[in-house]
Amino acid sequence: MDWSLTRPEAEALRPLPRDFYLRPTRQVARELVGCLLVHRTAQATIVGELVETEAYLCEGDPGCHAARGRTERNDPMFGPPGTIYVYQIYGMHLCINLVTAPEGVPEAVLLRAAMPAAGIEEMRRRRGRERLKDLCSGPAKLAEAFGVTLEHNRRDTTRPGLAGGDLFVARAPDPPVEVAVTTRIGLARGRGEELLLRYLMPGSPWVSRPPRAGAPVEFERR
Repeated sequence: MDWSLTRPEAEALRPLPRDFYLRPTRQVARELVGCLLVHRTAQATIVGELVETEAYLCEGDPGCHAARGRTERNDPMFGPPGTIYVYQIYGMHLCINLVTAPEGVPEAVLLRAAMPAAGIEEMRRRRGRERLKDLCSGPAKLAEAFGVTLEHNRRDTTRPGLAGGDLFVARAPDPPVEVAVTTRIGLARGRGEELLLRYLMPGSPWVSRPPRAGAPVEFERR
């Protein structure tokens, strides 16, 4: 369902508590679908309804950045649940993840796509695109539209307010009852692309890509 927030509604949003992220990563990834990603800056309050996420696990998941151990890059994944993990791809694009599970367990959820809900003109300015579908329909697009930078890396999304703006996730007024689960995309062969760890809002036109042809799709209730 398409909808938007008024400015007072957007300003009233509050971050999810740490306990939300201190749970199995699959569960967090599923329940983030339908939640609201919020970034308050001096320019605008940006809000999008998350419609697509991917879980990354420390065991049996070669696609996880921590699969081969702790490094300077993946160190934020070992932090407290609710920590923001931002990394760069192709030397130019950024992706935003939210750390899950107990501290020391390197797992996280990649935020892949969102439906624009507030601050749309600021999203358009940042992305240099007009069409709504082009604003947040992919992890790098989403990060750019929300003004995510490497300065957000390691910050605590449960306690926003540091320099660079308030970046956090809030509960949505009407979360989906059912979420689709399918295989991940954008991974090299042998990196766990066959694992059912991508979570989608069923029927949403805002996802980065629908499930691959022939890929298994399951439905889970929240």
